[in-house]
Amino acid sequence: MENPSLLGLIPLGIYLVLCFTRFGQIFAVLAGIIAAAIIGNHGILEVAGAIRAGLGSFLGYIGLIILLGGGLGEVLKRTEVVNDMVTMVTGRMNVNSQKKAFSVTMLCSVIIVSLLGTMAGGNAILAPILIPIVASVRITPNTMAVLLHGAGATGLFLGPFTPPVVALMEFTGLSYPQFLINAGIPVSVIMWIVTFFWAGHVQKKTEGTNRYTEEESTASAKGTWVATPKVRRATIVFLISMATLVGYGIFVGGGSTFVLPIMLLTAFFTGIAGGLKVTEIIDAVCDGAKRLIWLFFFFVLLDPFVNFMSAAGAFQAISSLLEPFAKQSGPVGFVAMSTMVGVFGIPGAAVAQAEVINKMFLTLAQGLNIPMGIWAAVLLIGSQMTSFAIPEGDMQGQMGLARSNDLKAMLCNGWIIVFFTIVYVVVRTMLTKI
Repeated sequence: MENPSLLGLIPLGIYLVLCFTRFGQIFAVLAGIIAAAIIGNHGILEVAGAIRAGLGSFLGYIGLIILLGGGLGEVLKRTEVVNDMVTMVTGRMNVNSQKKAFSVTMLCSVIIVSLLGTMAGGNAILAPILIPIVASVRITPNTMAVLLHGAGATGLFLGPFTPPVVALMEFTGLSYPQFLINAGIPVSVIMWIVTFFWAGHVQKKTEGTNRYTEEESTASAKGTWVATPKVRRATIVFLISMATLVGYGIFVGGGSTFVLPIMLLTAFFTGIAGGLKVTEIIDAVCDGAKRLIWLFFFFVLLDPFVNFMSAAGAFQAISSLLEPFAKQSGPVGFVAMSTMVGVFGIPGAAVAQAEVINKMFLTLAQGLNIPMGIWAAVLLIGSQMTSFAIPEGDMQGQMGLARSNDLKAMLCNGWIIVFFTIVYVVVRTMLTKI
């Protein structure tokens, strides 16, 4: 092998291309592993050993967190805690105007997604509850889709044990409060502002031409969901357990390692308070997790894929190729470039994108003395904004939940968000003394 460092880029190219095909991400990463194994002259036993090691890797751990997030979500559904929390929010905010409907939809989406750790799952629970409420003030499906996508995604940036937050804390060494201050909250605020105002524009444009059915708009008047004492008890226990355990984890510096106890104990306490037996809690966790098992396999396989590329010198090659540009353009140009490469050049699961961006550019970032707070924002924007710039699964999923077919409205909102978040990280770099 004459130039293994450059050949090491081939598996990454194969992975990127196949991610856009109908074969899916697991096939893409498997093909990448095979290509990397051939280039690196790794035998089948070495590949098997690397996959086994992936089970105990940090990426495998992220996959397990995703599974348990689905399990906790199922416990919250079976105990009706989700319904109670949404009803509490909507009941306290009398939805008698379109602006209030915007605020309620966004607030509920952020809360539920941040707690469940999944936008698709969280908004899937919310949509049937909220649609009758917003339809009563003539909110259109086009507007609802924009609200669910723009606000729901930020829940993933704020929750204490969502996969992106856990991964980026690990990559950067930041604590949870440090991550929120430097990346999670600023990026979320930008997205809330853009989404709120763009939703208003879409509403004005589509009101009168598109609407929910009469049955949907009057459904909320036919009967209001009321929490039983058992459900309310489960909700209180959930909120207290979550707040106490997250606070304790931050106090002791538990980091990503403390996520599993938080999720398991919260699911157990909430289930018991909601009247579930121990076996029913276990069944709920397993049922919720099984729908996400493909993501667990994906992250386990991603670890040997990344390690084989690293061993072949792929990331060192990229650093060498980009080093002259980075030195010439300085921190501002480098931050802009690495963020846009993440947004437009690396498809796939967001945590996987963050891992690849981190591997590709971390050495250069350290060489330019980029603070980890800024680097966390680069990784967050570079990995999460792809679903706003490109009409992939997350965007299409929110349109389906809202019963909208207005892709143009979604893409416009997405591109405005991408623009302003990139501007944020560039300006933040310019204002930081490096």
